[in-house]
Amino acid sequence: MGRDVPALVFTREDRRRYRIKMQECLDALAQMLRESRFESERPQVGLEIELNLVDDDAEPVMRNVDVLDAIADPAWSTELGRFNLEINIPPRRLTAGGPDAWESEIRDALNHAEQRAGSVGAHMVVVGILPTLRQEDVHGGTLSENPRYRLLNDQVFAARGEDLHIEVDGVDRLRTYADTITPEAACTSTQFHLQVSPEEFAGYWNAARAIAGIQVALAANSPFLFGKELWHETRIPLFEQATDTRPQEIKVQGVRPRVWFGERWINSVFDLFEENLRYFPALLPLCDEQDPGETLDRGDVPELGELTLHNGTIYRWNRPVYAIAHDKPHLRVENRVLPAGPTVADTLANGAFYYGLTRALVEEDRPVWSRMSFSAAEENLHTAARQGIEARLYWPGMGEVPVTELVLRRLLPLAHRGLEHSGMDDAWREPLLGVIEQRCVTARNGAVWQKEMFHHIDSATHSGRHEALRRMTRQYMDYMHLNAPVHTWPVD
Repeated sequence: MGRDVPALVFTREDRRRYRIKMQECLDALAQMLRESRFESERPQVGLEIELNLVDDDAEPVMRNVDVLDAIADPAWSTELGRFNLEINIPPRRLTAGGPDAWESEIRDALNHAEQRAGSVGAHMVVVGILPTLRQEDVHGGTLSENPRYRLLNDQVFAARGEDLHIEVDGVDRLRTYADTITPEAACTSTQFHLQVSPEEFAGYWNAARAIAGIQVALAANSPFLFGKELWHETRIPLFEQATDTRPQEIKVQGVRPRVWFGERWINSVFDLFEENLRYFPALLPLCDEQDPGETLDRGDVPELGELTLHNGTIYRWNRPVYAIAHDKPHLRVENRVLPAGPTVADTLANGAFYYGLTRALVEEDRPVWSRMSFSAAEENLHTAARQGIEARLYWPGMGEVPVTELVLRRLLPLAHRGLEHSGMDDAWREPLLGVIEQRCVTARNGAVWQKEMFHHIDSATHSGRHEALRRMTRQYMDYMHLNAPVHTWPVD
């Protein structure tokens, strides 16, 4: 969840002071890493889910503040658009209580929120991009009321100096411009958190990068945007373009984008925070009063406020997280590549695959990132976003193969091994990873179902594209509440 900030106008002095404080935070982080000050005895996992709000007709409804007031739970917060909310599921041990307990906790929270949202005329949809969203739904007036979003919007456009250009070619072609960052609100995601020790961080981050394309191919759930049928996971190119602070001339000079896959495997979490300072100008140069060096010297834990705020404005598909819990600092890998939905059952299967596979890859004698170029991993991500579960992706020792074959033959056994080493027994693993297996066997995920259902309705009713998308979304919501994995959803 984003940090709230006041509405401000920044001066040159603000930016100079912020740069100094950022370096002080980086120095303090380096000292903490040298002195092994991080919590790593009881690693936990966490989950954030972003959602869309719709009315009874499955059209977007701009009432997130009203819904948030109705829910009245601090686990919920607003997101960028007035038609978005986010829930932060409390962190837990991966095997605590078993998957059934985690699923019940998530479903109970979502069901309660859906009930409360209904009291103000709204419903929740867990989907990568809301199919009924129109271009006229994303503008300055539909930014959330939190001043953070308006300030972030102003700073992006101040850096860019011109309107955003959004361009995606799929089955249809999308060409449009935006004068706010609100199109980013169309991107609703699932974010898996994994607490790791500083010594293991680089391995887990590299492993997460290596499998990003595979995750997206299996879980794609965003084939429609503004009424057009585009990529299987259109959320990927949309997010990359909707917060781009670079005009065309700056892009060709090689300046890094703020939505970034990265450019190399890393050796330490420090590499990523150092890149933040080296490559990216501050969008929100707000300084805390705390001196991180003095705080360390007296034996306390520094907040590293400038470092964490700046990190929150750089949208790596896997983001490093520094945080403090119970007065102890820890590090997390935040996995951000996956769309929301379609169901809690699908979400937990995606999480099991991610947590199990990354652990198994980290424990291999010869890590996959030593046998695979970073550019190949990045190309896999965009190929997977474009083609979904039909994609052919590169993997060391196999070459370019269908992602379903790669997962069934090579990666599912590894995911089982990783979960087993994490303490998850076979009775828990089989149902979770069985969902991934059946997605591969049937070659069906959320994007495939949406596309097939849309075309079925469109050809059967001839009611027009938006009406077909609306009816498809209504059917999606019905199946979503049943919580059967998406590969079992019928098209009729």
